[in-house]
Amino acid sequence: MRQNATVNLGNLTLSLSDAMDLASPLLIHHEQRVAFVVWELGKIAGFSDERLENIFMAALLHDIGALSMEEKISLRNFEVDNVESHCIRGEILLSNIPWLKRSSKIVRYHHREWQHWEESIENPLVFDSQILFLADYIERQVIREQYILHQHEHIISRIKSLSGSLFHPRIINLFLMASHREEFWLDLVSPRLYSLLLNRGPLRKKEIDLTNISLLSELFRNIIDFRSRFTSTHSSGVATAAAKLSERFGLTETEIELMRVAGNLHDIGKLAIPNSILEKPGKLVKKEIAVMKSHTYYTYWIIDTIGGLQQIAEWAAYHHERLDGSGYPFHCTEAELSTGARIMMVADIFTALTEDRPYRKGMSKGRVAGIIKRFANRGLLDPGIVCLLFENLDEISSDVIEQQNIVRDFYEKQFSFIQGANNA
Repeated sequence: MRQNATVNLGNLTLSLSDAMDLASPLLIHHEQRVAFVVWELGKIAGFSDERLENIFMAALLHDIGALSMEEKISLRNFEVDNVESHCIRGEILLSNIPWLKRSSKIVRYHHREWQHWEESIENPLVFDSQILFLADYIERQVIREQYILHQHEHIISRIKSLSGSLFHPRIINLFLMASHREEFWLDLVSPRLYSLLLNRGPLRKKEIDLTNISLLSELFRNIIDFRSRFTSTHSSGVATAAAKLSERFGLTETEIELMRVAGNLHDIGKLAIPNSILEKPGKLVKKEIAVMKSHTYYTYWIIDTIGGLQQIAEWAAYHHERLDGSGYPFHCTEAELSTGARIMMVADIFTALTEDRPYRKGMSKGRVAGIIKRFANRGLLDPGIVCLLFENLDEISSDVIEQQNIVRDFYEKQFSFIQGANNA
């Protein structure tokens, strides 16, 4: 394991934005398509590199405030009356990262119509928000089952009709300058769009260090967990438990921090799971279990596409594997499970058993200990890691509770309205 982990920001953000669009065929590549349009219009407008990076990041993350598959689909289909809610949530989430504050403001106003702005179009925030709004609107106009060059003229005509109402004429003109090229439309719906944005986009040369990797992992941890009050602190608990176990095991500081990142992202594949399954008050039926089992597959697939983080793809995604090969979805056996994966397996089950879920209350320490020790005795979990957990149980429990309380406080103060918004 490298002692100084760095990754390309474009690679990381494109892969994580992919996760947000896994939920439905209607959503696949939505964020990336919007980012492509924003990039094209920003180049025509003559944006500086910094400004182009800010609006590109805003586009890749513009719907992070829509925390359920159901809400995302409704937004895509123009079926949401209150579009402000997900804009506000998006701003709150992004503003926790200092270098994303500018992007957070663009996300906040990416559904504000031109006729409702009181500031001049010369204001960069107004201008950039209008570009993102237009890019999002264009992508939502695309009928995915229809060949793009059989519908692009209709889309252009529709956008022209909105000049002066939804969009400022200058923003419309930028679009018209780009949209006359068939290449623009073919790139927009191309299956190679990820590669195009990665290798030629505004973040292609931008590297970030482990500190900023951790910050982005916390952002996506919150996107994952805040979909339900029952999971609002789950990944923070897993990440903390995994980091403490790694520390006690004797891993390096870099490995410990990467384990924390893996814990933050271990359930990112759940973005593909409907809230109706995640929040079901009773036990899942066979068909629902089959859907749920896909989440670790998606976790692996998403993280494995990020250059420099392939090792933690296994640590994060193997948390439902078992040493005897009875886990899912890869059915790894003991020889295939690294120390990091074994630590994550124990951290996940420990955290899950202590938490309230829709179908049960969190368990006492004594009951949790009994279950985990039985798993170890049956050859499902690494007995050495389990022993390490219970040798340091009070310290690990205290640290987990402390971190979960911090996250819970943030969730309850800033996101208490999420459930109502999602269920509306």
